[in-house]
Amino acid sequence: MRTKKLFFLVLFNFSFFFLVELSRGQNNSKTEVNIGIVTDVGTSYSDVSMLCINMSLVDIYSSRPQFQTRLVVNVGDSRNDVVGAAAAALELIKNKQVKAILGPWTSMQAHFLIEIGQKSRVPVVSYSATSPFLTSLRSPYFFRATYEDSSQVHAITAIIKLFGWREVVPVYIDNTFGEGVMPRLTDALQEINVRIPYRSAIALHATDSEISVELLKMMTMPTRVFIVHMNYTLASRVFTKAKEIGLMKPGYVWILTNAVTDSLSLIDKTGIEAMEGVLGVKTYIRKSEDLDKFRARWSKLFPRLELSVYGLWAYDAITALAIAIEEAGTGNLTFSKADAGRNVSELEALGVSQYGPKLLQTLSSVHFQGLAGDFRFVNGQLQPSVFEIVNLVGTGEKLIGFWTEENGLVKTLDQQPQSNSALSTWKDHLKRITWPGEGDSIPKGWEIPTNGKKLRIGVPKKTGFTDLLNVTRDPITNATIVTGFCIDFFKAVIEKMPYDISYELIPFEKSNGEPAGNYNDLVHQVYLGRYDAVVGDTTILANRSSYVDFTLPFMRSGVGLIVPMEDLVKRDKYSFLKPLSWRLWLTSLLFFFLIGITVWAVEHRVNPDFRGPARYQASTIFWFAFSTMVFAPRERVFSFGARILVITWYFIVLVLTQSYTASLASLLTSQQLHPTITNMRSLLEKGEAVGYQRTSFILGKLVEAGFTESRLVPFDTAEDCHELLRKEPENGGVSAAFLETPYMRLFLGQYCTAYKMVEESFNVDGFGFVFPIGSPLVADVSRAILKVAESPKAMELDRAWFKKKDESCPDPLTNPDPNPSVTSRQLGLDSFWVLFLIAGLMCVFTLGKFIVCFMLETGGNGLWEAFNRPPTDSYINNVEKCPCVAPADPTHPADPVNPAPPAGAEVDMDDPAGAEVEPADQAAAEVALGSPAHRAAAEVEIFPLLLKY
Repeated sequence: MRTKKLFFLVLFNFSFFFLVELSRGQNNSKTEVNIGIVTDVGTSYSDVSMLCINMSLVDIYSSRPQFQTRLVVNVGDSRNDVVGAAAAALELIKNKQVKAILGPWTSMQAHFLIEIGQKSRVPVVSYSATSPFLTSLRSPYFFRATYEDSSQVHAITAIIKLFGWREVVPVYIDNTFGEGVMPRLTDALQEINVRIPYRSAIALHATDSEISVELLKMMTMPTRVFIVHMNYTLASRVFTKAKEIGLMKPGYVWILTNAVTDSLSLIDKTGIEAMEGVLGVKTYIRKSEDLDKFRARWSKLFPRLELSVYGLWAYDAITALAIAIEEAGTGNLTFSKADAGRNVSELEALGVSQYGPKLLQTLSSVHFQGLAGDFRFVNGQLQPSVFEIVNLVGTGEKLIGFWTEENGLVKTLDQQPQSNSALSTWKDHLKRITWPGEGDSIPKGWEIPTNGKKLRIGVPKKTGFTDLLNVTRDPITNATIVTGFCIDFFKAVIEKMPYDISYELIPFEKSNGEPAGNYNDLVHQVYLGRYDAVVGDTTILANRSSYVDFTLPFMRSGVGLIVPMEDLVKRDKYSFLKPLSWRLWLTSLLFFFLIGITVWAVEHRVNPDFRGPARYQASTIFWFAFSTMVFAPRERVFSFGARILVITWYFIVLVLTQSYTASLASLLTSQQLHPTITNMRSLLEKGEAVGYQRTSFILGKLVEAGFTESRLVPFDTAEDCHELLRKEPENGGVSAAFLETPYMRLFLGQYCTAYKMVEESFNVDGFGFVFPIGSPLVADVSRAILKVAESPKAMELDRAWFKKKDESCPDPLTNPDPNPSVTSRQLGLDSFWVLFLIAGLMCVFTLGKFIVCFMLETGGNGLWEAFNRPPTDSYINNVEKCPCVAPADPTHPADPVNPAPPAGAEVDMDDPAGAEVEPADQAAAEVALGSPAHRAAAEVEIFPLLLKY
């Protein structure tokens, strides 16, 4: 190695001095300016850089013969060491009085050189020191002719955000160079809510066994996305070991920074093959005609050497230095020495360059188009705007896209940005990617390692409502047994996960078996790292989500107000009158009499059933009227108008009786249950005592709502709640109770006939599983929850755990009124007034026609006498004019028993004939009183006339 370094140094000096002497021969008036180059002589990257520097000096002076200055290069060997770089710089300044230093190679070497340059006012221009820590030195004499490492962090985070990975592990070299990018990378990842659960720092000279130990540690962790930032030699060893161990299988993601991708040409074939499927951010070099010509010359002159981006930056850096020195002129090229009479350090003995401030000014303003692109110092360093995104396939790299400040990730530089980026996929931004292990699907970036530890899952310990979650211990083995709806649902979710998860359920309890705290205390254990998750009836709340993450709710919830029910129906000896209002009772009685009187008036003259003594006719009216209630009157109706009226009344009576029967049955057999409290506001106004479930968040909600804590009574079980509600406040109970919806379902399933939920006083998101903030399990578990919720399994679990002790109790979630009561509303006149109106109109119409016909018969004289005797021949003759009643048989013009009394004679209403009926004349009396034989004869004689009219 030493021989190689000496050979290279002799070769470079010979070629360079040959060029210098050639230029002197052409123009002896040129001013020589010494500059120094600090590099690791003999290394492959140094060889390429020095050759590019040599070619740059030849090109610039051959293309610019008017330059009055010529750079004289002095090489200092840093020997791959920080102290060696500092010694080389001191020697160059002290012995050669160089006006500027180009180099060194590493950021750690540059740190010492920057201090020396600042002290002696000698500008230091580095084309390979990329650590952001160097910027923090704030030295105006340091120029970075390359890109700072932190400039690529946004390209890296853009890749991570595109694929939705939630955790990454940085793998970096354990020195100033590796640590320099970490602050900026961490900040950029936090901006897109990506966690860094672990950092893997590997020493520069780590052995293979040390590298293997670190990689095995990473393998046991769930994160599968790694960002690698180290030099190419260490990267080659890390990836070779990673492939041997199994970290390059499908499911893993590796992202390289440009510290590795820019040096891929320096990595051997074995290292490149081990990087199959790796993504990388690489420095973008804009294509140009000058670059193509230079590459052609390089391939011709040095066919065995691969041109790197560092060689291009070295070419541009020496060009910028030559231009700046030319512009600064050659005045005052001396060093001012320290006072030789006093003791000074070696560093102070170097003196201060009088040329430095002028060169600093001209170097800051240099601007030209170099081989690597636009060359201009902004705040002492180059500013990139584009990076390439590459994918390592086989033994080479494949360009899959670009990252730009304006458009982010794009397939080509001329690609237009997406109008709706929310709907775009990764295929819209990058070309096809080959993943590690030749995987086709996008790695999830996270999975439970099979050889990793089990998830420690905390479960609440509770005493009531054990259908949701119950913790017991086996009396024989003392093993913990956890059952309930929440546990079965969690197990169903685990079965839907795309990967296996090992876990253990740990009750949150003290050594004596009592609960170790409330739900807030349990959730806080996840934040403290004592549990990896919490499974149970844990409500999603805003204050809890500030320090843990919740999955999507697997059961909806809310806080319901439970109140006792009371029956408002008062049953007594007058209950049979309550189905109808008093107005309807009076109207019905009135129409019974009205219908009876109307039928009697129309039938009296033609129907023997409606004739007889006055007391008999009055009783007939009552009898006929009320017998229609059961549709069984003894009297037959002959006249057409009366029959229509009776049929109409039968229909009305049918409607009334059926309505009365239904209302009375409802009144006597159904409960009219009503809640004693209707809302939370009434409880606050009255200052009533209320109950709430112990260990829940409801206490805080009630205090915030305005309840006095002394009026809040806790309970644990459904039985305790029932006992408090039954006792009432006067006896140490409560007026109402607040329960979350799932507990309310269980409670009302047991006591639905006595209690009711009247309102949902507080809204909450529901029950969810708890994980640490940023855990990638949250997204996968949430997706699995949706799969279970949409499957029949969810209904099976619901029916299994929320089965009702009283099967007659409806589900309060599907029926807002868990105690439906049949309200027997009292029937009023407003429901039947149309029917009564029809009956009244029929009465008016029937009586009106009868009166008109009767007036035509009598001529208005002796109305009462004519009304009480059978119809005369003139009445029968007027039937065709007024067919309102059926006429009597003309062969019987007069009643043989009751002849018409003489004019002016007094008529006894008890005896229509005006005389007592002799018993001997019984047959005639029977006819007069309406005997069956007479009725049959009259019916035979009158029926043809009814058909006629």
